[in-house]
Amino acid sequence: MKILIISHEYPPVGGGGANACYNLAIEYSKQKHNVHIVTVWYPGCDTADQDQISIYDNLCIHRIKSPRKHPDHSSFYEMFLFMVKADDVCRRLVKEVAFDICHVFFAIPSGPIAYRLKLRYHLPYVIRFGGGDIPGSQKRFTFIYKLIAPFERRIWHEAEALVANSEGLRLRAVAFDDKKPVIVIPNGVRMPYESLPDNGIIDKADRDVVKMLFVSRLIEGKGLQDIFPDLRGLDDRCRQAGRSIRYVIVGDGPYRQAYEELVHQLDIDDIVEFVGHKSHDELDRFYRDADVFVFPSRSEGMPNVVLEAMSYGLPVVMTPCEGSSELIHDNGYVVNAGDFCDRIWEIANDKELRQSFSDNSIRIAREMFSWSNTANAYIGLFREIANR
Repeated sequence: MKILIISHEYPPVGGGGANACYNLAIEYSKQKHNVHIVTVWYPGCDTADQDQISIYDNLCIHRIKSPRKHPDHSSFYEMFLFMVKADDVCRRLVKEVAFDICHVFFAIPSGPIAYRLKLRYHLPYVIRFGGGDIPGSQKRFTFIYKLIAPFERRIWHEAEALVANSEGLRLRAVAFDDKKPVIVIPNGVRMPYESLPDNGIIDKADRDVVKMLFVSRLIEGKGLQDIFPDLRGLDDRCRQAGRSIRYVIVGDGPYRQAYEELVHQLDIDDIVEFVGHKSHDELDRFYRDADVFVFPSRSEGMPNVVLEAMSYGLPVVMTPCEGSSELIHDNGYVVNAGDFCDRIWEIANDKELRQSFSDNSIRIAREMFSWSNTANAYIGLFREIANR
C-alpha cells in the first residue's frame, strides 16, 4: 500500500506520539509498503531545508521548516503554522503519488490537512488520537478547544476510522462525540533485552538509594504536584531502614518551572532531580539505572513511557489514568497518587515482590505489546477501507 502519514511530531521532535509514529512507519516499511511522512524540521534533524527528503528504502521523510522553539512541546500557534505549511506539501505529494490512505497523527493539527485532501482528492484518512487532541485534555488549550470543537467534530465524522490506543482514551473520545465509533489499537514497544533471559535485569536490592524514575513532558496534567508533598515522608521511612530515595524527572515542558518551584518550597531538592529533555537513545541509561517507574499522571492515552519502563523490567506505580488497565497486571500498582508512597515502600523493601513485578513487566511487554502486531492491525484496517 501507499501510505501518507501526517504528524507534526516525529523523532527527534515530540514524545510518545512521535515514538509511535516512528515505529509504525518503520514497521510499514519493513512490510514493503511505500510510506511518506510529512512532519516538522528541528535543529538536529536529518534534513536541513524545507521539502528535502530522506529516503530509507521505501520510507520518505518530508521535513517542513516551520517555527518550533522546543523539541518536546509546541504551542497552538506553532501547530497552526505547521498545518499551513504542511497543507501545501501534502497537496503536492498527493498529485505525485497515488496514495491509498492517509494516516493522521493527531486530530489536531494534522486532521484539517487530511480533511482538505479528502474533499479535493478523495483520499481516505484514519485518525490516530494522541490524547491532547481530544478537547478538554489540556487546561492550557481550554479556550482554543471551545473555538475548534465544532470543526474538529466535522473532521472526525469525515474520517474512515477513529483509533484510540487504549480503552480509556476511547471512552474520552466518545464522551466528546459519540456519532462515530472509535476502535482501540494499542501502542507497542521495542524490547531492549531481547538477548537476555526474562530474569536478566541486574538486581539493585543492595543499593543505598531507591531510584524512582519519571519520563514525560512536564505539563500540569502529569500530576507530579500530587506526589511531591509525600516524598519527604517516604524518604524518612527509607532512611530508618538504611536507605534513601531519589526521584529522577526526565523531560521538559511549560510546567517545569512550576514543578521546580514546588520542589524548592517543599524542601525536597535533595530528593528530586530534574535532568531535562533526553533523546530516545539517551533514555536507555535512565531506564537501566531505575528501581521503579513512578507515574502520577492525571490523564493519558496509553503512555509509551510506561511500556518502555516495562520493557526494561521496571515495576510500575501509576494512577488509574487511561491505559493503566491494559498495562498493569501483577507488575506494579494502579492507585491514587496519595497511596503512591506506601506502594513504593512495599516494592523497595520486598525483593521477591520486586523480582516478580520485574519478570511480569518484561513478559507483558514482550507478549502483548509489539509494534509489528500494532502495525498489522493498522494495515488490516487500511486494507478494509481500501476495499470498501
